[in-house]
Amino acid sequence: MEKNLEYYLRLDYTMIIKHVSDESGTYYHGKFVELEGCQSTADTIDELVQNLNEVKKDHIEIKLEYGDPIPEPRELPSGNIMLRMPRTLHRDLIDNAEREGVSLNQYILYKLSGKAK
Repeated sequence: MEKNLEYYLRLDYTMIIKHVSDESGTYYHGKFVELEGCQSTADTIDELVQNLNEVKKDHIEIKLEYGDPIPEPRELPSGNIMLRMPRTLHRDLIDNAEREGVSLNQYILYKLSGKAK
């Protein structure tokens, strides 16, 4: 498939939207994670999404015009990893998970998420 404007506009880029309250007022700020500098602000989410899509189109058109590389969205990983660890650490994790009354997987996720003290 030819990687033209239509190709890139169909890709599912990661959009992040934040509600902002600062000295200039209350508004929404959004950006496309993979497209550096591709961001906008607006008073409503609908207006912001429309603005972001226009900015994305302009951004991609300029990149294509100058022959600059255009990143594509990253695919989400499967969520599965193979992990090797010392047997004693494995045993300790199992013991801790049992004490907490959760599965080993849940316990490791809890620890990795940074919510544990």
